[in-house]
Amino acid sequence: MATEREDGDSRWPQRLYRDGSEPDPRFTLANERTFLAWIRTALALMAGGVGVEALNAATGHPSPLRTALAVLLLLSGVLCSASAFSRWMVTERALRRGRPLPAPRLAPVLGYGLGAIGIAACVLLFVTGL
Repeated sequence: MATEREDGDSRWPQRLYRDGSEPDPRFTLANERTFLAWIRTALALMAGGVGVEALNAATGHPSPLRTALAVLLLLSGVLCSASAFSRWMVTERALRRGRPLPAPRLAPVLGYGLGAIGIAACVLLFVTGL
């Protein structure tokens, strides 16, 4: 059970909530929805990686290329998941301080990375005749 601080605020992370002033709840909730969208994206990437590896195992002759594709999808999901919380926190801090929102760092990496993974998957399909 969470213990309350002296000022009655038991929210975590406390270092964030001690900073600045309370923003409009609509902005905080929008930030939370964005965080949850990144988590859903991470889950989808990891599910894709597991699916590719399950297909790899089911074929009877595992392919190192399919394994590499599965690992890339899983690692993309891990990266997305790990970055989602820090992105939420940086955005929430900017809202609390009345500062401009930070530029999205994960979006271009994920966009270009998934594009590269998609190209690799197409090449894999063409080469192996999956």
